[in-house]
Amino acid sequence: MTSPKTAVVIFDLLDEQHPGADTELHFTNAYELLAATILSAQSTDQRVNMVTPALFRRYPTPASLATATPDELEPQIHSTGFFRAKSKALIGMAQALVNQHGGEVPAEMDALTALPGVGRKTANVVLGHALGVPGLPVDRHVLRVANRIGLAEGEDAEKVEAQLCALLPSERWTRASDCLILHGRRVCKPKPLCATCLVQEHCVFFRTGGTTDPRSAGGAAQSGKAGKAGGAGQAGKTSAAGKAGRAGKVGSAAKAGKAGVAGKAGTAGKAGLARLVKPGKKSK
Repeated sequence: MTSPKTAVVIFDLLDEQHPGADTELHFTNAYELLAATILSAQSTDQRVNMVTPALFRRYPTPASLATATPDELEPQIHSTGFFRAKSKALIGMAQALVNQHGGEVPAEMDALTALPGVGRKTANVVLGHALGVPGLPVDRHVLRVANRIGLAEGEDAEKVEAQLCALLPSERWTRASDCLILHGRRVCKPKPLCATCLVQEHCVFFRTGGTTDPRSAGGAAQSGKAGKAGGAGQAGKTSAAGKAGRAGKVGSAAKAGKAGVAGKAGTAGKAGLARLVKPGKKSK
């Protein structure tokens, strides 16, 4: 994996590529960010930002949300998906904040993850962006980008979080996550835009020929699929040629057969004609 010294260089480049990187969820306090992050599961930040203004006007505090019923809340968050489960989580989270934390969002990981609907990623988002506590949220973008570049190894979010935290001082953790998330959304997508990436020189995926940009790395191995497709194409051509060859042989044989039949028929015809001619006379 990447050394801490190289990791700092990589994150400096990511900072340059994504200046002002931050969470794209809109919020004004820790409660709003907590609710918005719960809503963002299996949804997009843009969709959540369309829902939360009206939601927070109606439920501006945990106490007001704690009194909501699922029938009241579900229609307001329906467009974010999984609205029944999210409604249950939001109401349970608000009730726990009121009953256990005096209506305030706690600034400790264990206390946050004990709330309904709150996992480690959500807790890190709130800690790092709203409460000033270093946290490094790991989502699918962070997992993909960190593994490709060589900053971490594995698909276990908590283990990848620990690997990334070990590479950087704690004051850079939240910003590092924001940069990785934006890089995954804008550049290092499932089909990455390697030509626009500032960390090519340090990226394991790029250096080993994994680029999908034909202008980079001498057009090396755009993807295994392309190679397989090429091989399939060649195989298809070979197969077609083989079929054509076999068809040609069969056709030739058929023609030869017909010629043979015609020849025999011609010979038989001549023989029959000869028999009709009486000896001593010539046929006309």
